[in-house]
Amino acid sequence: MQSSQHVPWSVEHNRRALVPIAVIVIMAVVAVGLVAVFSLSTGIAIGLVATLLAFAPVIPIAMLFLWIDRWEPEPGRLLLAAFLWGASIAVVTALIGSLVLNITWSRLLATENTHALGLAVTAPVVEEICKGLFLLWLFWFRRREIDGVVDGIVYAGLVGLGFAFMENIFYLGAALEEGGLAGGLFVFVLRCLISPFAHPLFTIMFGVGLGLAVQSSRPLVKALAPACGLALAIAMHGLWNGSILVLDGAGFLIVYALIMVPVFIGAIVIVTWQRKRLQRVVAQQLPRMVSTGLIHPGEVAPLACLTSRGRWRAAVQQRQGADAAKGVKDYHAVITELAILYDRQSRGAIGDDYAKLERELVAGLYDARARAHSHPAALTVASQAVGQQNPYLRA
Repeated sequence: MQSSQHVPWSVEHNRRALVPIAVIVIMAVVAVGLVAVFSLSTGIAIGLVATLLAFAPVIPIAMLFLWIDRWEPEPGRLLLAAFLWGASIAVVTALIGSLVLNITWSRLLATENTHALGLAVTAPVVEEICKGLFLLWLFWFRRREIDGVVDGIVYAGLVGLGFAFMENIFYLGAALEEGGLAGGLFVFVLRCLISPFAHPLFTIMFGVGLGLAVQSSRPLVKALAPACGLALAIAMHGLWNGSILVLDGAGFLIVYALIMVPVFIGAIVIVTWQRKRLQRVVAQQLPRMVSTGLIHPGEVAPLACLTSRGRWRAAVQQRQGADAAKGVKDYHAVITELAILYDRQSRGAIGDDYAKLERELVAGLYDARARAHSHPAALTVASQAVGQQNPYLRA
């Protein structure tokens, strides 16, 4: 599958990255602009404190999503783009959409309950659609990057995290301005400590729906899963927002205990199940790669286990440096992607782009292996680290 005219996978991969990088810069500028405009209205000091407080849950939650993604690490630029989409474009479009719809409701319905309608209906619908547009872009134009439920969860979670980050800045700033430090700390505890997973959890419902559509070979599932996922995200968001309007705010505690906590536990179960499923898929497809000469039989055991993969990379990192370790990491990732592709093909859950995707992934496999081999002792070290004898791992 290699030819002298073939463009190296790493080069082609970098070419495709140019557009996302440009978009990342634009989204970062929009996000900074939102914070700057808000800070000018509340005061620079309040804006800075609100931003720092809102950022507190971002790192631990982002690290959790990266841990979930260990089997098939997604491109860092797309993970960053997901977060920035939530913190910039989704926020701006949601603000505009909600404003237009709320004005429309107030004129058409002539009711005093437009605030409640906007809080429990308009905001959930508009915000979940605006957040979900990034996932749809991946689904339609970067299909290779979202090939299952785990990918859907990771990207959706980061989009929701970005949206929550920017929204928390607004709420914290308003609370600090109106209620001082005590008011700001109350909102911080409520939004950043008690319910930091709210927005990520809503958006994850849509991500799971898209992931199921990608994995399934059934037309009905492909058609209904995304719609059901988005509907569930909107419904959960609506219940969450509307809960503060019931029982003088006590409805929040009821929804939190009876809906949000069980759904959060359910999300943990889904993640655990899908990670185990992914490990099983990789283990089942490795023999096929052996039979086609893509990998050596001695690589099957270490490639089927995250612990062995980690020892492999760590040994190369320690003795041969970051460049060789990056080649090994990319090699592991493309093996996982290829296993997922073969699994989908075996179940009839792949479209007409199968041959193109396979060519790209096989090229990526050769490219990653070549980069690891550019450090002559790297793969020999890896062989010793995982206790395997493998001619591909010799200099």
